[in-house]
Amino acid sequence: MTAIKKTATKAPKALKALKKTATEGKLPVTEGNVAKAALRLLAQRLVSTEVAYVQRTLGATASQSDIDAQVLAVRKLPWASIVVAD
Repeated sequence: MTAIKKTATKAPKALKALKKTATEGKLPVTEGNVAKAALRLLAQRLVSTEVAYVQRTLGATASQSDIDAQVLAVRKLPWASIVVAD
């Protein structure tokens, strides 16, 4: 019975380590990745101007947590700061 308890307590630690490394890795900041993050976090799509802002702000690669934070932040910004003047 103690062997079962030991393995049961080790499994969550392994899952936490797996989740931690998955979120710390760098991902490409593509339109698709930003759209998936928006659907997951906001349950809505971002418009193309918002996606472009997130891509401009983060650059080519970013961690998943950085993408998530930027997707949430872009909806709170005033439109004038998101749009690029021609």
